[in-house]
Amino acid sequence: MPNMVELIKSAAMGAVNDSKPMSVLFGKVVSTSPLKIFVEQKLTLNEDQLILTNNVKDFDLEMTVEHITEESNLHTHHYKGKKKFRVHNSMVVGDEVIMLQMQGGQKFIVLDKVVNT
Repeated sequence: MPNMVELIKSAAMGAVNDSKPMSVLFGKVVSTSPLKIFVEQKLTLNEDQLILTNNVKDFDLEMTVEHITEESNLHTHHYKGKKKFRVHNSMVVGDEVIMLQMQGGQKFIVLDKVVNT
């Protein structure tokens, strides 16, 4: 017969597992419009289930710049100030991604793309 400590430990582990804490999943982008990510045989996620980070989508970024862009015939063109740049980081079909399954299992945070070296 298990001792009291083992019984408490087993009950605690069961409670944690039943609450479905966050878990790490890997998926593969199978469609971008609409966005769909294949996880396993019976699980393909759609846009409504996904929360995207900037690591997996296009986004605008404001930067401060100060440099000279042209110099010819003693003429220079200064480029200075806050400028908006577009970062092209969106997923494409075939990208492998790493995700967190949120507690309860209905929403998934797409953290980043997997880079195979």
